[in-house]
Amino acid sequence: MNKLIKDGKVAVLISPRFGGGWSTWAKDSEALLFDPVIAKMVLDHADVDDIEGVARVRYPNEHLTGIEDLEVRWVDQGTEFIVEEYDGSESIRYKDGIIWSVA
Repeated sequence: MNKLIKDGKVAVLISPRFGGGWSTWAKDSEALLFDPVIAKMVLDHADVDDIEGVARVRYPNEHLTGIEDLEVRWVDQGTEFIVEEYDGSESIRYKDGIIWSVA
């Protein structure tokens, strides 16, 4: 899978505002999560309509919710994480940040 990597960090796309989740509501969530073309557009502050146009060509079978609120979060290469979603608001949770209860 192609990813945007800079200084040992990977660009991860999330939609942190309430409404619709970008990757969490997608069929191909991993592709949307790491898409290097869209990540570069977000970083370059491209117009939302332009981002949506590119996304529709790259992912014609996706709903593309949360596209208007996309942000790039930089995650160290090799770090395990999940994207959690509540009412469309996505956030990153790192595996080493989870405190497990033991019965």
